[in-house]
Amino acid sequence: MSERQEKVEDIDLYIVNLDLVNLDLVNLAEGKSNATEAKPTRLTHNEAAELNPEWSTDNRHLFFQVNLGSLERKYEDPQPRLYWVDTGARDNKESDKKPVDVRPERWFASYPGEIVRYTPLPDGSVLAAGRLGTEVQFITQANPKAAIMKREGWAGAYESPSASAQASRIAFAYSSTIKPTEIYIADGASELAHARPITAFNKLFTERDLPQAEPYRWTSDDGTPVEGMLMYPPGKFEAKGLPMFVFIHGGPQDADGNHFEADWYQWDRLAATAGWLVFEPNYRGSTGYGDKFALGIVPEIVSRPGKDILTGVDALVKDGTADANRLTVGGYSYGGYMTNWLITQTNRFKAAVTGAGAVEHVANWGNDDTTFDDAYFLGGVPWETPDRYRSEAAIYQISKVRTPTHMVAGADDIRVAVAEDYLLDRALHELNVPSELLIFPGEGHSLKKNPWHGKIKVRQELKWLEKYGGTTGTP
Repeated sequence: MSERQEKVEDIDLYIVNLDLVNLDLVNLAEGKSNATEAKPTRLTHNEAAELNPEWSTDNRHLFFQVNLGSLERKYEDPQPRLYWVDTGARDNKESDKKPVDVRPERWFASYPGEIVRYTPLPDGSVLAAGRLGTEVQFITQANPKAAIMKREGWAGAYESPSASAQASRIAFAYSSTIKPTEIYIADGASELAHARPITAFNKLFTERDLPQAEPYRWTSDDGTPVEGMLMYPPGKFEAKGLPMFVFIHGGPQDADGNHFEADWYQWDRLAATAGWLVFEPNYRGSTGYGDKFALGIVPEIVSRPGKDILTGVDALVKDGTADANRLTVGGYSYGGYMTNWLITQTNRFKAAVTGAGAVEHVANWGNDDTTFDDAYFLGGVPWETPDRYRSEAAIYQISKVRTPTHMVAGADDIRVAVAEDYLLDRALHELNVPSELLIFPGEGHSLKKNPWHGKIKVRQELKWLEKYGGTTGTP
């Protein structure tokens, strides 16, 4: 069946009240119910996709997040936000039964970064993981109009907070570039610096010589400050003249920073261990730098962030950090979009590894499961802005490509259709550019059906970088 979300305005929050007194558990187990029929009540109606709903401690307000669309105006993609809606207000109708217009209220409205995840606290306040620049730190707010408090803890990334309903204790995941992810417990938001780990799943990493990383800042072509991360090969922190792999994050609503991740999608540590200086740019469109920065890719979906990335490469070459003769590039999903675009803009990259990235936008708009954000990024549907669909598409400039390119895709991907990879593969073959296409049967966008597929993906990509990019190291 189709999993496409056709209209963002059709995605809303509802509540249903059931008469549990008359609920027959036997019938319920068989998929039937004799509960008093209850009509769902719609809580929201907007051009946004609500997600992560959770009841507040007063059992009246419902929290939810938005990362696609807007509650305040027509559809747009600012940084992810947190709201709540008063479900009890609809029960206090006047006798004439007129519908009550209950508007959601935004939490952390003055926070300049992204609200990554949240948890309600027993006292009615909220603890949230907020991304600001390359850090993800905890912040709290007593109510939507109260001051925002930054909670002091360790540098790095706090994620997935969870609060005890009966006590002040909180649990969370924490990591930094040199501290692998584990689960921690703290005796409240004010005790983060004294949190203790309760898992040791990644202890093996602590026994290895890990790559070190640091933020890197430069100025883009239009004067805008841009930031990213530099991850150095083990034992070569802040060395000069290194071969460099430009590793572009997906999303675009995401950012690289001071956190630990090591898998098929985020394999910067494997590349660094293989001898590469890994440059991870937080280009325009990334979160953690304000809504204006996040919205800066509209309607230049690849050309604007492309300039941000290339000026960062220029800066690293100019200051002697990167070897101009050993530059490579790669990314997955939106990182694949950007990789496909960048190899049409310059021949300075000796090798490219791209996954699940589009090379044009008309067919991609028609096949994507979230078509509304494609049209938003390009200023309209294909027949409204045809020139933009063409000017921002790599395929129409593909004749410039000379970079040996490795491609990866899932055969059943509905986020970025595998046809985009076939199209790129065909074009590179026609141009006699060295290329290789790796398709994983049965896989979607997230490559989660078979863990071996992710291992094979990264192994082949590292081999490609070594073959054409000029390194000799192995992870």
